[in-house]
Amino acid sequence: MREHTGKRSSFSGKIGFVLAAAGASVGLGNIWRFPYLAAKYGGGIFLLVYILLAVTFGYTMIIAETALGRMTRKSPVSAYNSYGKKWWYRFGGWINAIIPMLIVPYYSTIGGWVAKYLFEYLRGNTSGLAEDGYFSGFISGGGSAEIWFLVFTAIVLIIIFAGVRNGIERVSKFMMPILVVLAVIIAGYSMTREGAMAGVKYFLVPNLENFSWMTVVSAMGQMFYSLSIAMGILITFGSYMKDNVAIEGATVNVEIFDTAIAIMAGLMIIPAVFAFSGGNPEALQAGPSLMFVTIPKVFESMGIAAFIGSLFFLLVLFAALTSAIALTESAVATIEDELGWNRKKSTICIGMIIIALGTLSTLGYGPLSFIRILGMEFLDFFDFLTNSVMMPIAALVTCIFIVRVVKLEKVAQEVRKDGAAFKRRRVFEFMIKYVCPFFVVIILLSSIANVLGWISM
Repeated sequence: MREHTGKRSSFSGKIGFVLAAAGASVGLGNIWRFPYLAAKYGGGIFLLVYILLAVTFGYTMIIAETALGRMTRKSPVSAYNSYGKKWWYRFGGWINAIIPMLIVPYYSTIGGWVAKYLFEYLRGNTSGLAEDGYFSGFISGGGSAEIWFLVFTAIVLIIIFAGVRNGIERVSKFMMPILVVLAVIIAGYSMTREGAMAGVKYFLVPNLENFSWMTVVSAMGQMFYSLSIAMGILITFGSYMKDNVAIEGATVNVEIFDTAIAIMAGLMIIPAVFAFSGGNPEALQAGPSLMFVTIPKVFESMGIAAFIGSLFFLLVLFAALTSAIALTESAVATIEDELGWNRKKSTICIGMIIIALGTLSTLGYGPLSFIRILGMEFLDFFDFLTNSVMMPIAALVTCIFIVRVVKLEKVAQEVRKDGAAFKRRRVFEFMIKYVCPFFVVIILLSSIANVLGWISM
């Protein structure tokens, strides 16, 4: 392996890394996707399976990617290439690098929707947001959705321009504590609604009768999405981590932060919808439309819709921003490392990609809705391609690369740097050798089979 050279930006310390990595993890996956998947696949039993996977599979992949980043001081492509020029090394690096470039455009489309809803709640348009057809009318109109997409994208790019410490770390240190406080307030309010405790019980108490194989497959897919695994983010952030920061300790902090926010999101949404629907779990299974169609109706029924709606969508906006920033940073770091460009030029390049692909996603529900790929609009197709196909492949390549090329002893040395502990080394080594590769193949095959109509998820 080539030794890294040159000066590279870095986080100020453990808190900077943990909040930035947690910010990457805590996003729309937790607050938007987690609650409806939990409701659909068994409530408490889904939550239990997710936590078990997070502390084994998730832990293993975070350790592997962060260690690879720190030992090479490179973004994904260069990190893999540090070990040689074999084709599958380059493939592993580039698939990790390309994933964020494909995710952040459609993610920013959804971020624009969130910004629009926050704006409407702040100006008191609560009844309008709760009307049937409001959301579909907004996203199919084209012009308004595109403007809000551009607003969200501009915020992200401005923060990226500012750099690692002045931009990403500073924003994460500001946004993440506020996000936690807002989550606690909204969850507390939600659980006090009449009939809400039935939703709390459904979400927190495991019921084996609700268990199915799809509970495991869905929890695995959600864990990928939620923990920012196989997106190149953790390799990039690992390259900014100082040698005196304990990788395992930081990983545990990220796990706890991410899982706690997912649980808080469930407690914000599931009890409120249970109370609103009279205890009908089907009301939670609206899927992606849950946050933009069902939740505004729930807030309108509470009587203080403008206040609670503003708080909720401010929280979601912060979560969306921290994840979008992490995704964009990973993409920018790749351009900087591979093309030798400065940060400004690299950010402009990635910004142009975001606007081009994001516009396809934004207009895919309106003026471009006549274009379908595998029967999906652009946004749904990019989501399927990245989360269900590319990320499992990237994770599989990472497992093989760490075991066969980097070597487990080298990873252990990196984790134990500066006298740090590696308490779960046996778990890490068993998971990355045997269990993780099996899991990611299952996710990949299940997702493809679902799209082809061979199974129903």
